[in-house]
Amino acid sequence: MKNFLNFLKSKTFLIQLGLAVVAVVVLVILTMQWLKGTTNHGEFVEVPDFSKMSVSEMRKAVEEAGLRYQVLDSSNYNPDYPRFSILDQNPPAGNKVKANRKIYFTVNPSGYKKVSVPDIIQVTQRNATSMLRAVGLEVERVTYIDELGKDMVYNIKFKGKYIKPGDKLPKTSKIELICGNGTIPGSARVKADSE
Repeated sequence: MKNFLNFLKSKTFLIQLGLAVVAVVVLVILTMQWLKGTTNHGEFVEVPDFSKMSVSEMRKAVEEAGLRYQVLDSSNYNPDYPRFSILDQNPPAGNKVKANRKIYFTVNPSGYKKVSVPDIIQVTQRNATSMLRAVGLEVERVTYIDELGKDMVYNIKFKGKYIKPGDKLPKTSKIELICGNGTIPGSARVKADSE
């Protein structure tokens, strides 16, 4: 043990220790300089605001900023934004990022997704309205015809054309319900009188 303590106090050990410390310090400095050069330390690009840009405008702006991009699908149509425009981006506008960073975009689809018209024939107007709202359709107006079932749905129209249950319409479409007004139709009354 005495020899080991004498070795720690010797000139040879202290020189070796000093050289090791200098080598570690030089190695750390060189590594830091290399990392600074390869990682562009302190160099940032401000993320532009891409909202409401078309996809082609976004591509050009991303390339000019020295960034990369990835387009994510969007299933929710937003009528406040143009079709095929940028709805959202990550990271948000104004953030500082490294050059060549990937920006993720959510794009507005061309329109609402299509939904199936539920079977509301021979259903009351009130229930039919609830069923339509449940799938994302709206009742624009109700037209009454001479039929015995008061407020019973007999036909459905979309943009003036008759449609049937199962037809596909864009979500939020406004349709017209043709309902009975509770009176016996004239043709049925004539038929009953003749018998």
